[in-house]
Amino acid sequence: MKRVLVIGCPGSGKSTFSQKLHQFTGLPLYHLDMLYWNADKTTVDPCLFRERLASVLELETWIIDGNYASTMEWRMQACDTVIFLDYPTELCLQGIRERKGKTRSDIPWIEVREDPEFIAFAERFRQQERPSILAHMKHLRDKNIVVFEERSEAEIFLKRLQKHKETDL
Repeated sequence: MKRVLVIGCPGSGKSTFSQKLHQFTGLPLYHLDMLYWNADKTTVDPCLFRERLASVLELETWIIDGNYASTMEWRMQACDTVIFLDYPTELCLQGIRERKGKTRSDIPWIEVREDPEFIAFAERFRQQERPSILAHMKHLRDKNIVVFEERSEAEIFLKRLQKHKETDL
């Protein structure tokens, strides 16, 4: 596991999971939102976003957290592992509500109120985005695919990694 994608519905905990994975593996962590957004909630030029992403994909090791359907295929071809946090919609909406007002490492601002458009995207994610993600993953023959349907599964995975790391010391 040297090049890892962490994907899932907004609010699923991709960034939190990725940070823990980073701690246990030492792999460098990149948040797509930090490559795409400016601190004033404007986006960078699409060419600049792709250049930033390309520079990360060229590295030997990384964890990339985020969805961004326009670059999903590209990132899936470059990775060796895909981790899909495939959680129920209500759990993801709860995650979005709980992070409001908190400083986060994955976006360059503090979210202070709910964005109705973003909430609607999260509500539609299982019906609209998930099928495409599953279709992309179906064609990845030489990749390690990990799908978690509950937070407890992801926690067990991380605990195993942590235990493995501790026994290697």
